[in-house]
Amino acid sequence: MTDDFLTRLSAVIKGSEAIMRQVSHTHDDHDDHDDHDEEDLAALDAETPADPRDPGEAFIPASGAYHWDMAGAHRETYAGLPVAGPDVIVGSSPDPRKFAWPLYDGDPQRENDGAGFADGLEELLGRVDGSRIQAIVVIGSSVSNAPGVLAANAHRLPRLRSLFLGFVEPELWEISWIQQGDVTPVLEAFPRLERLDVRGSEGLRLRPVRHASLKILRFESGGLPGHVVRAVGESELPGLEHLEMWLGVSQYGGDATVGDLHGILSGSGLPALRRLGLRDSEIQDEVAATVASAPVVARLEALSLSMGALTDTGAESLLSGQPLTHLRHLDLHHHFLTDDMAARVRLALPGVEVDLSEPQPSLDEWRYVAVSE
Repeated sequence: MTDDFLTRLSAVIKGSEAIMRQVSHTHDDHDDHDDHDEEDLAALDAETPADPRDPGEAFIPASGAYHWDMAGAHRETYAGLPVAGPDVIVGSSPDPRKFAWPLYDGDPQRENDGAGFADGLEELLGRVDGSRIQAIVVIGSSVSNAPGVLAANAHRLPRLRSLFLGFVEPELWEISWIQQGDVTPVLEAFPRLERLDVRGSEGLRLRPVRHASLKILRFESGGLPGHVVRAVGESELPGLEHLEMWLGVSQYGGDATVGDLHGILSGSGLPALRRLGLRDSEIQDEVAATVASAPVVARLEALSLSMGALTDTGAESLLSGQPLTHLRHLDLHHHFLTDDMAARVRLALPGVEVDLSEPQPSLDEWRYVAVSE
């Protein structure tokens, strides 16, 4: 495996080296307080651990999957597996089943066309038995080539169950900058795939598909295109249990309307759905009003309308609509509810775990979502 590949792998997985140098430089300028600086660095190194829950099994804050330390924010696990670092990849006979394996389709540090992804896959399969790999994370500013290349090599990855396209940390690349492509080929080529996570939506495309094995489908985005939302609603996903969409804002391509949600909210192609997240939307009040009468809600265990511009108007729609007392969890964190309305929601749902954390200050008519750029 090339030295360049390993160098870039280490930089992305463990965070931005530039941030590390900046932190080090800042503390070097204060030599008179070495003891204090060492304490600060130690505290920073363990500042905020990642949420122990898997975001494919629960709805957690946008930053919940990240571990924050002196290297910045980075994800240490995916689909319940640690992400393999360079020491694992070059180690002696690592067990392919015990790690999520990283591949590059682009360099987060400079402009590129994603060339070399196929070579990177060949390098990985030269060291690791692809027939036993269960999880892959694709890193880079552009991950548009990965679906096609992986689909062409599906016969070499027969046990692949989890795939993350756009496994990029906030310090390295803004979510709106990540280039995606057509993700349909991976669903068509991997009929046993159980989980697909997509981060970023620039250039993202999806065609309606039928996939019997998929259990978790997540789109992390600052602006999810309406045609992608419609394609999910037109798909047949009989095994899907967790669907999560960060709808985002129009400025970054989030042009989905409540009409685009019709297929999803009807539940006709999603008979096993138990957790639905329509998050991070600037039209969250309209989404809430539509969800309030949606057939799919009656069979949900968890509903997330968090991270968006939800106000008392949207909350009133939820309280006036179909009963939500059957839910185990209602996630409304990052909201613009008044204290009185928040109290009403809690009172109306005494047996439901309601997350009303991160209340946002209302600035006249301007309200913002948690994740956009």
